Amino acid sequence: MTYLDSLVGKTVQLKISGPIDRLGILIDYGLDVVVIFDGVDYVYVPSGHIQNIRLVSPDNQISNPIYDPADPNNELSYRKILMESKGMFVQIFVAGNQSIHGYVTNVLSDYFSFFSPVHKTLFVPLFHLKWLIPYPENKTPYTLEREALPLSPASIKLARTFEEQLKKMEGKIVVFDMGNNTEKIGLLKGIENNIAELITADQKPLYWNIHHLKTVHFPNI
Repeated sequence: MTYLDSLVGKTVQLKISGPIDRLGILIDYGLDVVVIFDGVDYVYVPSGHIQNIRLVSPDNQISNPIYDPADPNNELSYRKILMESKGMFVQIFVAGNQSIHGYVTNVLSDYFSFFSPVHKTLFVPLFHLKWLIPYPENKTPYTLEREALPLSPASIKLARTFEEQLKKMEGKIVVFDMGNNTEKIGLLKGIENNIAELITADQKPLYWNIHHLKTVHFPNI
């Protein structure tokens, strides 16, 4: 993406699928991710969700942050950012208007596991993460003591792929997409050919395409 070279250090607007606009100084970029500074935070945005990038008018300029230039030999990538963020407090945004606060615990083939003080262990398909924001070094989610945020919270052995992981959890109560819809909460009956059979509270079966599930968590783990 050499065309972005001319935009580094300038204030840009990202149009992100949603649709969502994010304004910030373009700090760095890699093959599948860009980094902007929005005046407060560094925001890491996977390129797959960026519909377009444009320069903004002089009236909307953001002051440059103090930062060290990226090492040109250290190629930036979405997966590398996730790997390096393991155990660090971050804010992630997946869908709707709700950010999730916590930290990445593992990065697998097509999903990652995330620990939230509110939702506990979540599984997030790599494709559905819209952005990640690291916390300042001296802050924690909800001002919790670090002792309340265990580094290895999940006792389960994680599968290589998202579908395989869901198969391991068959027979358990599950919450899809943060429970924003009562039809996304229920008993995970089974997984077959990327389709999840969910039995809702009123005992009705629903069949969800797992490619469209943005987060999954199990209240009992």
